[in-house]
Amino acid sequence: MSTTPPARRLRFGLPRRMFAQVLLMQLAIAAGVTVLATGLFLAPLSDQLDDQAMRRALAIAQTTAAQPRIADDLRSSRPTVGGPVQAAAERIRRASGAEYVVIMNKKGVRWSHTDASQVGKVVSTDPSAALEGHDVMQIDNGTLGRSARGKVPLRGRDGTIVGAVSVGIEYDSVRARLVHAIPGLFAYAGGALAVGAFAAYLISRRVQRQTRDLAFSDIAALLAEREAMLHGIREGVVALDRGGRIRLLNDEAQRLLGLDAASIGQPLETALGPGRTTDVLGGRVAGTDLLTVRGQRVLVANRMPTHDGGAVATLRDRTELEQLGRELDSTRGLIDALRAQDHEHANRMHTLLGLLELEMYEDAVEFVGEVVGDHRATSEQVLEKIHDPLLAALLVGKATVAAERGVILWMSDRTLLPDRLIDSRGLVTAVGNLVDNALDAVTGTAHARVEVELRAEGTTAVVRVRDTGPGIPREQRELIFTEGWSTKKPPAHGKRGIGLALVRRLAERQGGRATVAEADGGGALFTIVLPDALTEPASGAVYDGAGALATEESR
Repeated sequence: MSTTPPARRLRFGLPRRMFAQVLLMQLAIAAGVTVLATGLFLAPLSDQLDDQAMRRALAIAQTTAAQPRIADDLRSSRPTVGGPVQAAAERIRRASGAEYVVIMNKKGVRWSHTDASQVGKVVSTDPSAALEGHDVMQIDNGTLGRSARGKVPLRGRDGTIVGAVSVGIEYDSVRARLVHAIPGLFAYAGGALAVGAFAAYLISRRVQRQTRDLAFSDIAALLAEREAMLHGIREGVVALDRGGRIRLLNDEAQRLLGLDAASIGQPLETALGPGRTTDVLGGRVAGTDLLTVRGQRVLVANRMPTHDGGAVATLRDRTELEQLGRELDSTRGLIDALRAQDHEHANRMHTLLGLLELEMYEDAVEFVGEVVGDHRATSEQVLEKIHDPLLAALLVGKATVAAERGVILWMSDRTLLPDRLIDSRGLVTAVGNLVDNALDAVTGTAHARVEVELRAEGTTAVVRVRDTGPGIPREQRELIFTEGWSTKKPPAHGKRGIGLALVRRLAERQGGRATVAEADGGGALFTIVLPDALTEPASGAVYDGAGALATEESR
């Protein structure tokens, strides 16, 4: 078996690099345009040269016919080589550079010709149009070959036609002028082609730099990979141009922002509306891992400018993490409260044990009754006024935490909320955030007190939380509802500045409002109004004074 490697066949085709392909295509276009322009210029040039030659011949013929002596000599002489007509015609031919000047009578007999042997003979072409009084221009073949001709009638002094004058311009001279013009034309065309080729090279080099010398197949593969990556990752990606218009939205970004593909091409403010999310994505808020709220979602946004003046922003959904963080904070609070209760319970058990050992049985019974009664009174107070189980459980738990932190959590006398809430979980989130903020504000202050009021006005739920803390300065009362703004130190699980933003979003989503004002006697007063937060009472139902459905035994 032969060990000689097989010869490699040459393969012809377009080069792979985009730079080379663009250069070849531009050169082909430039060459094609140059050839086409040259052909379009040459085509009418030949006709123009023919027309100029015929007009020149016609002008010479008209000038010759305008001399009255020639008509007189035609009438008075014979067609001879030495005659006056032949002499005058030759003089005009030599002066004008024409190929021939032929003067004939009305029968077409020549009185003059460049070839003396043709004098006295009938012309080879039809002179009837000129003899009838018409000027004629044509390219025709005669005894001297092909020529550009002009024929005019020859008139006597009385204006009658006595013959005709025919002048010819050698056609080879016309063709020579055309051929002489071609090299110059080709020189201009070559110069234009060279300039076009140089411009094509510069453009191709720019394309090479911008595409990093990639092939079309590489660019197509990168585009396919980019589409797969953008639509497959679980982070939202928003790309903006230098004018702030959206030019890219992947699937996750559409889901997180509540947009669709129709938003691509729109300004950011038009697609999202005014708000912190628009300010963060638009670069008006600087920083990394910026928190923002879009609908009911808590998002973490990062923005990176691009070299063309645009930007790319990434979005991560932090809603569940934020909820877990808040649950963790609540759990820690409950653990601290349970730890304190455990310590207090040990003290109470020691006290009870001492009373029993001292055989002070009546005092022991009274002591146990007081301890149990305090907890029972708190639970009964909440359940009497709040009939929604989730809200009641929340407030009972918050009351325990408040007691361990040295804060009185008080239910307003106006509190009355029946079990007809449509979105009790949303209201739990709002009330929990407000109570937590109030407890943080008053903890460690003298006479710390938080008052909660929840009541129904038809189908509208009204929530008010008062505290005896330092209050909110007037210039910050709107700022505190902004995502990411907080005066507290961030917790271990992340950042603050989300709770009040969620409260306002919850209220606005239901067509309500969330406001803050100064409470009577100092402190802050937060108010939430939620229209249509409760269902209409059932037809015919009877409610007792506490808002509970009355039974036959209670009527």
